Amino acid sequence: MSLLTNIILVMAEEGPHRDDNGQIVTHHWLWPERSELIYGTVSSILIFALLYKFAGPAIVKGFTARTERIRVELDASATAQAEANAEAASIRTAKGDIDAERQRLFAEADAQAEALLVEGRAQLEIDVADLEQRADNELVAAGSRVGDELRAEIARIASEATDNVVAVGLDSATQQALIESFISTVGAS
Repeated sequence: MSLLTNIILVMAEEGPHRDDNGQIVTHHWLWPERSELIYGTVSSILIFALLYKFAGPAIVKGFTARTERIRVELDASATAQAEANAEAASIRTAKGDIDAERQRLFAEADAQAEALLVEGRAQLEIDVADLEQRADNELVAAGSRVGDELRAEIARIASEATDNVVAVGLDSATQQALIESFISTVGAS
């Protein structure tokens, strides 16, 4: 056996101390008995050595995996943030484009409305001129119709007057001169 084992066995053979009442007491108020200290130290070293040998790699592997997982999550978070910033920038750009497009559409609509007003006014002027021309033509036609009707009425009245005058005894030359004179004065007026 080794020297360490002999020391441990010798120190462990020491029995517990008892006080006057038979109670077990230690040598020191802070430290346990020597045998307890030796066995506790050896067993602790043995347990720590086994933990270091078998659990240590698993713990290191767990911490490494945790570190890698956190790094991946941080990279993913940074990527997501960059994508979100790019998306926000594109949205802001699109919003600016929307404002510019809205202004362009308003300007286009104003230009179209103005063109429609100009075309409408021109068409209205053409329609009014056509209506005035038709009204003038209808007035001329109505005037000539009225003139024709008036001449016809005059001729009828003249014919009746002629019949009455003939009955009274006018000669035909005088009668014809009277009719023509009447027609010309009525036509001139």
